[in-house]
Amino acid sequence: MTAFDLLDRSDPTAPLSEDRGPPPRVAVFTDKLDWHVIRTLRALRKQGATAVAVRLSACKIETGRAQGLVIPGFHDLPDLAIVRAIGDGSLEAITMRLGVLHALEALGVPVVNSARAIERCTDKSMASFLLAQAGLPAPQTFAAQTLAQARAIARRECAKGPLVMKPLFGAQGWGLRLIEHEGDLPSLQDARGVFYLQHFVGPARPPFEDMRILVSGGETIAAMRRRSSHWITNVRQGAKPLAVEPSAREAEIALAAAEALGVDFAGVDIINDDRGAPLILEVNSMAGWSGLQRVTPFSIADRVTADALAQMTRARLRG
Repeated sequence: MTAFDLLDRSDPTAPLSEDRGPPPRVAVFTDKLDWHVIRTLRALRKQGATAVAVRLSACKIETGRAQGLVIPGFHDLPDLAIVRAIGDGSLEAITMRLGVLHALEALGVPVVNSARAIERCTDKSMASFLLAQAGLPAPQTFAAQTLAQARAIARRECAKGPLVMKPLFGAQGWGLRLIEHEGDLPSLQDARGVFYLQHFVGPARPPFEDMRILVSGGETIAAMRRRSSHWITNVRQGAKPLAVEPSAREAEIALAAAEALGVDFAGVDIINDDRGAPLILEVNSMAGWSGLQRVTPFSIADRVTADALAQMTRARLRG
């Protein structure tokens, strides 16, 4: 029996809410039982749900079955799915896992976040395009597929200031590069075929900081400033989380960014430009909150799972 098996069963001693039928069955999709998944499972069980950790890589499509899907831990379909991670894999594997999420939605299962929202946020170039189309403030962004195009962008734009190159698919600050001239660009192979570049926003010297706002259920529920001696300000990279109350404008654009990308739950990263105006850096559809929890007085897991269960209830009423 694996650690996944041990946590794939609901805790029979967990208190149940006022019973209005069988407890909701929730699939928590993940690739590992990390801090976030364990707290998500506990929060769901505390609220009366049967919570099961499931690897998307273990799910199957079988068209001979009534529903066409096989979700480990479920004889039928879950009542709700919460996506914490897709997992690494080939393009084909990732496409199929997203296909499983699309199939669940097609069968009427609420998925937080939806496959479409995850696709939009994970592809930073599409996220930037949609934010711009929505008229939301963000650093000027460029995405190119050849080294010649990227060099031309760098020659033109680095005269105004440095660029930040990010992996198109990436998180937690890993793989970021500061591009101060075209010679700083990696090869096309090292860039994995895409150069995603943004104007660097921030001071010339430390301290560096930005803001993470957590959005859930159409509201901003928690926020922190991330302060660092390095220009990469992710908590996983050593930044210090500081409690903060977002301004009305910061909260407004965080909610608007979530709406533009279609996410029900998101971590929206915001930075101030040299005039103090907030700009959207990124929208994370599978955001972590371990750093944010350090400066938040309530359980974030309790709040976000309650919002997801409420979404499931609304979907049932509409159905």
